[in-house]
Amino acid sequence: MAEAPLPAIRSLPSWLLGRAAARGRALVAEALAAEGLKMWHHVVLSAVRDLAPVAQADLGRGVRLDPKDVVGILNDLQSAGLVERAPDPRDRRKNAVSLTEEGARLLVRCEKAAREANDELLAPLSAAERDQFMGLLIRISGTDG
Repeated sequence: MAEAPLPAIRSLPSWLLGRAAARGRALVAEALAAEGLKMWHHVVLSAVRDLAPVAQADLGRGVRLDPKDVVGILNDLQSAGLVERAPDPRDRRKNAVSLTEEGARLLVRCEKAAREANDELLAPLSAAERDQFMGLLIRISGTDG
């Protein structure tokens, strides 16, 4: 049997991390789709919950998303009754975004689905290996957890 093509590339940690990330995104996207949500919608809902009430511009900076994209996602979420926009009490020239009760309920279901998808991704690892892997990912990702 012939060796898989690109062995030098396929042995790079960056390539392997990219493949693992793509698999993880696919698993989470599939789980969220079962709840009727896309990945960025989930990210924005989660950020709104954590920051609410939050100005749209601050929300965009918080999730590192282009302002035009934030507006589109918020339009989708508002149309679905998951968030509401109202004048920001601190600056009435801005809109503040908050979760609706339905948005909060959906977010709980989506967080459960995302955890289950990540459990599937990490299923080949023992609990100790998962802890070690997460610690290593945090170290090399440049985040502090």
